[in-house]
Amino acid sequence: MNLVVLCLIVYFARIIDTSIATVRTVMVVKDKLLLATVLAFFEVFVWFLMVREALNSASNAFIIAIFYSAGYATGVLVGMLITDKLTTNVSVNIVTQAKKDIIKNLVQNNFAVSVSKIKGKDLISNKYMIFVATTNKRLKDLKTIVTESDPKAFIVVSENKLVLGGYK
Repeated sequence: MNLVVLCLIVYFARIIDTSIATVRTVMVVKDKLLLATVLAFFEVFVWFLMVREALNSASNAFIIAIFYSAGYATGVLVGMLITDKLTTNVSVNIVTQAKKDIIKNLVQNNFAVSVSKIKGKDLISNKYMIFVATTNKRLKDLKTIVTESDPKAFIVVSENKLVLGGYK
């Protein structure tokens, strides 16, 4: 097989199998075991076919290894972009002293909020934790609202496995 064609096959196959591996890992964490199992099959199948072709051309192993590695690195990036699109529900914890402005602006933009008084590092109860469950699509708007209301706010975003009830 032509070396250029082989290198391109290895590169693109590695992107595919690494992207599948990244998505599979996320599916395992989300308890979507059947989907993770199916993805695992295709991940290894693509990997096997690609490695078989690469090993049959041992004379150019170094060049093939470069394309293999580049495909892996690109596959990690592509897999992360795909899994980011699969994230639907997120929790946002906001630590602030300016709770009134943030709460008012969030509620005006149809975000539901829960608030707790908390202690900061100095152990003085002069801060508040605002909790918001939202969708990944609305996350950018939420971050803009918070940072415009309090540029010093501490924001932590976590993916949710499941959200039941609450405000929609």
